[in-house]
Amino acid sequence: MIFHENDSFIIALKPAGVNFHSEEAAGFVVQVSQQTGIALFPVHRLDKMTSGLVILAKTSEVAALFGKMFENREVEKYYLAISMRKPKKKMGWVKADMGNARRGDYKLLPTMDNPAITQFISCALRTHERFFLIKPHTGKTHQIRVALKSLGSPCAGDERYAASDEARKEDRGYLHAYALRFVLKGETFSFVSTPDEGERFISSECRDQLTIWNNPWELF
Repeated sequence: MIFHENDSFIIALKPAGVNFHSEEAAGFVVQVSQQTGIALFPVHRLDKMTSGLVILAKTSEVAALFGKMFENREVEKYYLAISMRKPKKKMGWVKADMGNARRGDYKLLPTMDNPAITQFISCALRTHERFFLIKPHTGKTHQIRVALKSLGSPCAGDERYAASDEARKEDRGYLHAYALRFVLKGETFSFVSTPDEGERFISSECRDQLTIWNNPWELF
């Protein structure tokens, strides 16, 4: 669960299917806090279905620094996703405002007042599988999931935005927080975490592609 630790922050690995905040049971942040014996401060979040890298500050002062960095878009984030649908375009951008849809879902709007901005590249894996490397330039709720749906390629296993009968057949939601890069107090940090949950993520075809995408900041 602990990927990296120093005096200022912890990089933790969230499993798929675990709530970030506590609901009926202890959420991910509480679990890591209990494991380390430190009251940690989350500076961003991941959806329940999403696995991968999370920054947890050790003090409120460091949390405030990260808050300003996220606000100024100084934290680079990269995600992996697999879809069972071919996208309308293989690479590029999705830019649009987001608004509420039914049952807590979100949707893209035909306006650009405060847009969600998502950049991506993709390639084919096995039959019907499309693999995405994604760089969100903003941090809206469900941003990547909605962007992929707008391309006609919702995440496999996404019970909100993919066809429900197909999503229920998957062993997880196929979205993973893959890499982080930022500068804190003059020091550059970069982290990359290959997903280890989900049959589609651990296939040989996926692993082979990740050897090409192992430094994602060089690709955007």
